[in-house]
Amino acid sequence: MKYSYLLAFIFVSLILYSCAKQSTPMGGPRDEDPPVVLEMYPKDQSLNQKPEEITILFDEYIKLENPNRNIIITPKLDKDELIITALKDMVKIELNQELEDSTTYVFNFQKSIQDLSEGNPTENLKLVFSTGNSIDSLSFEGKVNNYFPTRTFTYENVIVGLYESNDTTDVFTAQPYYLSQTDSLGNFVINNIKAGEYRAYAWNDDNNSLKAEYKSEDYDFILDTLSINENLTGAVFNLSKADQTVINLTRSSTSGTNYDIIFNKDPLDIEMSNEELGKTIFYTTGDKRIKLYSETPRVDSLRFDLEIQDSLSFRIDTTIYAKFEESQRRPENLTFTVNSGKSFYQDLGIELTFNKPISKINYDSLYISYDTASVIPITPAMVSLTDSLKRDKVEINLSLPDSLVTDILTINGTDSTFQDIEGQFNESVLAANYRKLKRETLADSITGGIANGKGPYIMHLLDSKGQISREKYIEEGNKFSFTLLEPGTYKIRVIEDLNGNNRWDPSNYLEKRHAEKVYFFLNPETQSQDIIIKAGWTTEGIIINASPNTGIQ
Repeated sequence: MKYSYLLAFIFVSLILYSCAKQSTPMGGPRDEDPPVVLEMYPKDQSLNQKPEEITILFDEYIKLENPNRNIIITPKLDKDELIITALKDMVKIELNQELEDSTTYVFNFQKSIQDLSEGNPTENLKLVFSTGNSIDSLSFEGKVNNYFPTRTFTYENVIVGLYESNDTTDVFTAQPYYLSQTDSLGNFVINNIKAGEYRAYAWNDDNNSLKAEYKSEDYDFILDTLSINENLTGAVFNLSKADQTVINLTRSSTSGTNYDIIFNKDPLDIEMSNEELGKTIFYTTGDKRIKLYSETPRVDSLRFDLEIQDSLSFRIDTTIYAKFEESQRRPENLTFTVNSGKSFYQDLGIELTFNKPISKINYDSLYISYDTASVIPITPAMVSLTDSLKRDKVEINLSLPDSLVTDILTINGTDSTFQDIEGQFNESVLAANYRKLKRETLADSITGGIANGKGPYIMHLLDSKGQISREKYIEEGNKFSFTLLEPGTYKIRVIEDLNGNNRWDPSNYLEKRHAEKVYFFLNPETQSQDIIIKAGWTTEGIIINASPNTGIQ
């Protein structure tokens, strides 16, 4: 009897649980309709409103998707004070702050409100109301480009913001007064702007802080203050990274038998003067430091005059006195990396990068092998140092005739082939392969010109992985050519090197200087950057149009 009561109790409990559990009904067509607004408070386009909270009623149960990121509010409100909740078929926003007088507020909900069952987002849902007698109606629109887009970059994360001209904050310190996100193509529009003077910025807001991180996020700015007294169109921003930190010397000290000079960021240009530099003293760079090496310990300190410049052209002129003392610390092992896996036609270029300056090379154990038994000895004439003051990068160059019938060549070096300034030998053996191409497998050339640009130009031919396959520097004129290319898909990138220093220079916000322009070939018919070439092809007449400058066009 007790057993029967127990079964009945379990049966009833299951029925009640099934009835109480909220779930999507089974069967029937899938709901593809977004939630529909039934009522708003305050009403859209209403005047003289200063609500303490906003409510929106829908025709079905809804949920919120990352509202702090997806709901864009202009002019700016303190989002930390907002409380945004979804309860059944209603969204409620508790403002918890005073609204400005005679101001038009826009709540752009984008895709933050979705139906509960299928996640269909509301479409083009905005709430516009004014605390005064009229709705502000001016707009600011344009397009955002990115000079060096990564594979993970998406324009939907880009913010365009306006700051009032008398605002003491900027894009690095506070969120803007007006803002908008760009669409998937980089287009943007900010609506319902009050007439006035503004400063304009764009940035890739990866961390959803509504301000730019000056060390890690791409950004750009329009130099001139904008007078928005009518609709303003044709704005262009060109995003790029630029660490705005001013370079500083943080400390310098002995490290074993060596001497470290440490900065708060990596130096770009280094000029040091000492009569022993390049003779018995050498240096390496990396990890925000210059490391000095001496062949022998020194009793007295040595004076080094330094002129350091970072990527933004900020400079340090200073003097340090370096000590090279005896030390019981075991020297760091000598290690290297090699540019293995490269393809070449006739001219083979091998690069070896060491963690310390090299003092000796044992050529008896350094050679190139092919066809299992054939070798090409490496001679001193084939070897050069990229920088004689650093001696940490070795280049090996040789030309191989077409008569050499082989596909794979291997550079070989035993352990103890290389010795560094501290007397350490390499413990790892060197074995790196390179692929020799046949002439008949190569495309003949890509040729063309640059339109509406300003030289000199740095040109990069990029492979399908975005790596630099070829580089050219065009000092005069606007014509270019790349010859004897491996078949594949390429892109062409152009950098306008206006100051002629053979590198791209980023923007300097403190000095109100834009980055040097970067743009790509774009096929006018397909709007694709890709150039596909095949063996024996000659691709002529490539025209690369310069992109517009940052500003109002």
